[in-house]
Amino acid sequence: MNNHMKTTPKESLRIVFMGTPDFAVESLSALVEEGYNVVGVITMPDKAVGRGYKMQSSPVKQYAEGKGITLLQPASLKDPLFLDELRSLKADLQIVVAFRMLPEVVWNMPPLGTFNLHASLLPQYRGAAPINWALINGENKTGVTTFFLSHEIDTGRIIFREETTIGEEENAGALHDRLMKMGASLVIRTVEAIRRGKVADIPQSELCKEEEILKSAPKIFRETCRINWSSSAREVRNLIRGLSPYPAAWTELLPKQGSESLRFKLFASEKISQKRSELPPGSICTDNRSYLDVAVGDGFVRISDLQLQGKKRMKTSDFLNGFSFPEDACFS
Repeated sequence: MNNHMKTTPKESLRIVFMGTPDFAVESLSALVEEGYNVVGVITMPDKAVGRGYKMQSSPVKQYAEGKGITLLQPASLKDPLFLDELRSLKADLQIVVAFRMLPEVVWNMPPLGTFNLHASLLPQYRGAAPINWALINGENKTGVTTFFLSHEIDTGRIIFREETTIGEEENAGALHDRLMKMGASLVIRTVEAIRRGKVADIPQSELCKEEEILKSAPKIFRETCRINWSSSAREVRNLIRGLSPYPAAWTELLPKQGSESLRFKLFASEKISQKRSELPPGSICTDNRSYLDVAVGDGFVRISDLQLQGKKRMKTSDFLNGFSFPEDACFS
């Protein structure tokens, strides 16, 4: 979609924004603060959370209501009533940030198209969890991409990409916050290019190097988060930081006879030895005061931040003040 046309005045470019979490609020806020004409916001229906099943609004809804922007929360994006309401907003352009897959009837509606912000350097890491998987796989760079929506998820023609280096100590939470800000800037740059008719979008195939293997970023499930202690120290550490602080890597303490297993979430670790352990993977070495080392496939990792199920997250030294691992303790 090459938009070679005259410039559309900022105030007359009608934008509908679609998103749900905090990651999306950053882009929506940037649009509003830059004076763009956001005529409507689409977000997920409220959902019941916690033990009391209290209804909770999405961060995008809370922001939109605070700014008095028209808000739609369809249960189905194919609902004829919703589609009529969406058409009535007469959007010239739709922007999607951390929402859900759109049917063609929705993404094909506005004359200037619908573009999406994705937290990877497409075509790498298509899917629901690109930030987590880039870290889990030990990448040293990632970025943000804007692209026009098309039939297959995350495959549309690319408008802009911006690259960044991943810090050696950076976890998913820190990288999320950086890409959230980078992404908001890229959304503004993309809207400006579309508004001025200066978009030279290209197919993703043109950005694939010969023989390049495309890695995917599927949804993270509970079993994805379970630590395999037979893996290398690097792999274990990358899994832990790639899932920290949410949803968090986890493991279980093998129970002694007659007792229940205890589940731990682990948030930070470091490799401490190149030397291969003679102990079985998962074996715990600790003085029960200041350090907690776990045997892995090629040495040890030291756990510095953890949470026992039902308790609060703590630094290891604080945790060991009130908890002692039995001799021969082992994570599974």
